[in-house]
Amino acid sequence: MNAINVSVNKACAALLGIFCTLSACVLAGFYLLTGQAEVLLLGLLYIFLVLVCGALFIALIRQKLLLFSDTLCQQLDRMAEGETTLLESVLEENLFYKINHRVVRLYEIMLKNRDSIAKERSKLKELISDISHQVKTPITNLKMVNITMLEEPMSEERRTRFLMDCGTELDKLDFLMQAMIKTSRLETGIISLEKKVQPVYDTLASALGSILFHAEKKQMEVSVDCPANLKAYHDRKWTGEALFNILDNAVKYSPEGGRIDIHVESQELYLKIDIADTGKGIPENLHGAIFKRFYRENDVHDTPGVGIGLYLAREIITMQGGYMKVASEVGKGSVFSVFLLKERNA
Repeated sequence: MNAINVSVNKACAALLGIFCTLSACVLAGFYLLTGQAEVLLLGLLYIFLVLVCGALFIALIRQKLLLFSDTLCQQLDRMAEGETTLLESVLEENLFYKINHRVVRLYEIMLKNRDSIAKERSKLKELISDISHQVKTPITNLKMVNITMLEEPMSEERRTRFLMDCGTELDKLDFLMQAMIKTSRLETGIISLEKKVQPVYDTLASALGSILFHAEKKQMEVSVDCPANLKAYHDRKWTGEALFNILDNAVKYSPEGGRIDIHVESQELYLKIDIADTGKGIPENLHGAIFKRFYRENDVHDTPGVGIGLYLAREIITMQGGYMKVASEVGKGSVFSVFLLKERNA
């Protein structure tokens, strides 16, 4: 900083010396040509006034530069301290406004990135906590079965039963890990949805194909009302995953001999897919909770599942610009409504 100041001062002194030398030469020339002392005095007065104006101009510029540097340093200090309220310039023409405007924009981008990273870390921390909690039970069961089989004598029939229990727990772990992988890939943006306007009929058919076997085992009737020409803006694979999760829950929580009715209709902006079942129903105060990750009601823990299907379904639909609703009453079944955009938003 001192080297820069010395250089500037030397430059100003050199310019002043050159100006004074040239002025003296010019005045001497005029005096020699005219021989009048008045011309010399007027020339000296002119040079004096020019020097005074130059000094005032340089002082004003120096003051402006000092004010600018001090304000910019204050702005940078506020940014370094994480302040969200920054200094603003009233005059849009000055140098500080132009530079400050760009610095503030850069700072806002940095704040958004920081918030985004913080949210991602929070989600990752929550996800790890959920995984450790959910994995704990099947791993504990597997350890207990393993110790029992190693340390206690048992019949072949009992050993077979224990091995079947191990298989059940392993299936739970596999299902859980697959769900975790899907969730983490969606939340971290690793998966990019290939959204386009395409028929919903094929997407719905692929989801239905995955639950028909279980529905037939429970002797459930499934009816579908979906015109083949209806289209929506969606990713076929992941929307099929979301619809499968809703249909799978409908099969799980409906009694044998129950019914699932699917109705698709076109609205002004959205395509609406209603999935109605004859299950046990959901209390109204839990309509929001059922979409939380790993949420399960206390009276359904005997039913297979980890409580992540509806969470995944809502995340997938929301990422495509749609939304989900539920209408349910205890003892009267539930209706899950999926709304998909008919056209891509501009």
